[in-house]
Amino acid sequence: MVQQLIPITSDTEYDLNYPESDGKPMADNTIQFRWIVTLKENLEILFAAIADVFVAGDLLWYPVEKNKKCQAPDVMVVFGIQKGDRRSYKQWEENNIAPQVVFEILSSSNTTKEMANKLLFYQRYGVEEYYIYDPETVDLTGLLRSGEDLEVIEEMNGWVSPRLGVRFELTPDKLEIYRPDGQKFLTFVELDQLRDQEHQRAEQESQRAEQESQRAEQERQQKEAALSQLQEEQQRYQDLLARLQERGIDLEQLQ
Repeated sequence: MVQQLIPITSDTEYDLNYPESDGKPMADNTIQFRWIVTLKENLEILFAAIADVFVAGDLLWYPVEKNKKCQAPDVMVVFGIQKGDRRSYKQWEENNIAPQVVFEILSSSNTTKEMANKLLFYQRYGVEEYYIYDPETVDLTGLLRSGEDLEVIEEMNGWVSPRLGVRFELTPDKLEIYRPDGQKFLTFVELDQLRDQEHQRAEQESQRAEQESQRAEQERQQKEAALSQLQEEQQRYQDLLARLQERGIDLEQLQ
């Protein structure tokens, strides 16, 4: 039996040179996962109408060709490239545009060394804004590019992202993020509840409009009926006058 040799395809070569997974889970717990999904999906919604803004979650980013050094930000936003699915983000195939904004959501498994390496990576390869959020302690750290370095933003409460336009509001209990139009980032459950509320409101408005239409129609019919009755009474009066005149009765003499 002759064994057929299968040539190496570009996809196979891709897998060998640039793995699609780092072998790590997307999240370690439900809180971290919820925040990653909420950030990613709300940013997708925010930039849905802009074709050249790419948002991804847990996607490996390779900054340099023929170099396996990479990171998988929990969420990253890239301005200047088209939306679409990708197996990984190979920067040299994307007009050499680095993600401008990245988010990391902390869990107990994150080590100081790991986070230091991420900071150095993002700083070296051109990230402009880097946000680190710990949902357990409700602690938000932001770093903004200044020259070659990412420098800590001193006050994050009320901070507005230069690139995203979103505003961060911190209280002792929670972090809230607001879009430029004032709408708050919501979870899928909250978005679904809001959709139901909007649907109910629309139904109520429709019912009120229908009731108002029915009331207006009833008033129109009542006015038409009253006018018709008045016209009938006037006609009867005119008929009476005509009969009296036929009999030679002059109403002016009777008054």
